[in-house]
Amino acid sequence: MSEKTVSYQKVEHFTDFEEPKRRRNYFMVGVLVFTVGFFIFSLSQLAIDYLRLLTGVGKFIQLLPVMVPPDFTYWREVLAAAVESLQVAIVGTILAIFFGIILAFPAAENLTPHPVVSSFIKGFASFIRAIPTIIWALIFIIAVGMGPFPGILAITAGATGMLVKVFAQSIEEIDNGVIEAMKATGASWLSVVVHGVIPTALTALLAWCILRFEGDIAESTILGAVGAGGIGWELMHAMRLYRFDQAFFVALVIFMMVFSVEFISNRLKMRLKTR
Repeated sequence: MSEKTVSYQKVEHFTDFEEPKRRRNYFMVGVLVFTVGFFIFSLSQLAIDYLRLLTGVGKFIQLLPVMVPPDFTYWREVLAAAVESLQVAIVGTILAIFFGIILAFPAAENLTPHPVVSSFIKGFASFIRAIPTIIWALIFIIAVGMGPFPGILAITAGATGMLVKVFAQSIEEIDNGVIEAMKATGASWLSVVVHGVIPTALTALLAWCILRFEGDIAESTILGAVGAGGIGWELMHAMRLYRFDQAFFVALVIFMMVFSVEFISNRLKMRLKTR
């Protein structure tokens, strides 16, 4: 083989390697240009009044003397509502983890009994996930009435849609060699899941559970504002009565609750990473 032929083959190989990279770069530039253009278009279409923003900042500053110091008079009711929000988040998240685990294994492409089953479960999860949790709360309030129960159902629905997706993705990232080796020994589908998949993907699954619980704590406080129980209802009640000092105290309790949960969950995630 001549030196000229070898050189030509190297150039051809280099061209084959550069072409997909060049197309990917063009695609990323196109996405960036579209995003910036749509952002500028949205600013012009929404007609944001920046003068009102400055006026609103001034009104907020005027409210500060009314909000401070916070009113601790109804601390028992507020703390009881905070505990209720925490209970709603815990129960809803645990139920979502249960349903998410059950649906994630047949949804994963490397474990599903049939591709149609995987597509159906993932499509169902996408449908649930597409509806915001607060909309689920309003739907369940109509169905079962006001209180913490519709909040639990709403968090369960919203979290299940998300957990099915991330659980299935974590399972699909497992080395197929582990699954194929167990199948070669004659292990059943359930044995493969229990003894092969779960021990391998356990750290990722636990990390997703903790992350989802953080989000559900924040959502449980919001759901109370629409009548789904919890501390959000106390905040809206204080705002409607123009008791801004009491509302500030409720906001402080919400902050401490969310911050404490995030602090504990971050410590748990750090321990999971060191395993």
